[in-house]
Amino acid sequence: MVNADKRRKMLYDKACKEVLSEKGIIGHILKTCVREYENVPVEDIVNKYIQGNPEVEKTPVLPDGDIYRIESRHTEDITEGEGAVFFDVRFTALAPGTEEPIELIINIEAQNKFNPGYPLLKRGIYYCSRMISGQYGTVFTKSHYEKIKKVYSIWVCTNSSKEWEYNIARYGIIEENIIGKAKAKASHYDLLSVVMICLGQKQYTELEGLLRLLNLVLVDNNLNRQEKKNKLAEEFSIKMTPRLERGVQEMCNLSEGVEQRGIEKGMALGIEKGIEQGIEQGLALGLAEGREQMATDMLMDNKPMEEILKYSRLPLERIQELAEQIRKK
Repeated sequence: MVNADKRRKMLYDKACKEVLSEKGIIGHILKTCVREYENVPVEDIVNKYIQGNPEVEKTPVLPDGDIYRIESRHTEDITEGEGAVFFDVRFTALAPGTEEPIELIINIEAQNKFNPGYPLLKRGIYYCSRMISGQYGTVFTKSHYEKIKKVYSIWVCTNSSKEWEYNIARYGIIEENIIGKAKAKASHYDLLSVVMICLGQKQYTELEGLLRLLNLVLVDNNLNRQEKKNKLAEEFSIKMTPRLERGVQEMCNLSEGVEQRGIEKGMALGIEKGIEQGIEQGLALGLAEGREQMATDMLMDNKPMEEILKYSRLPLERIQELAEQIRKK
């Protein structure tokens, strides 16, 4: 049985993937993080270079020897002793100027765990390795290694450590001459890159560029759905598609920031009443605030009462009070 908190985190994670699988959002990520698109307008990245529709949790991170490969359009990796592992968002894009496809994958850490017990960077390298080995049998066969396509693993971490927050770093293979000055073609070794995009708890107005965009849609909970919709259109020329609107709505309803704000309120109370008591009270305040906001948003969207009761975990009487308040406005 999945408890309520875990279910809410799962729904939040799903909402992140809905947001980050939107082509308009992906275009800005590629513009900033992928070297091949540095000089390409976001509009061209979206309309000319991203191929098809990005897949959400459909492609498996498959071990060698399994029958499904990169081109199979499945998204799960089942390794002995482990459960299923999915690429969160996967898509193919064309490299500007070469018209050759680059295999790209966006991996989203939407669990508020920057340190899950292992380095995320190593996991990114593992995913890149799987995407390259998974090309065998479809992109190339036998010894035709010249046909291997470049891969990216891009991670968006919504709650980074203090040291890493608001940092974007790219890691790849470089040439280092030990003896001599011979130079290989970059395309022969520059075959994988891992990008770490680390966010924090600032308001989006305190940031610029890609960090501003991602904080707006994933972290900053001071704006409602309509306000975020307006900002995306005005500042980033991103239209609110059904998929993006669904993701933004769920993000507003199931915001992980509620718990963090509760802790902060608790710390303030702790100055007078003791740190431990303050955190406890703050968590209660933050969670109550989040549940009422969730119920209010769902009422405004005409969601079924059973669904509102299930996800907000508020008493029926309180939900009815909120509904009455909405009718009086």
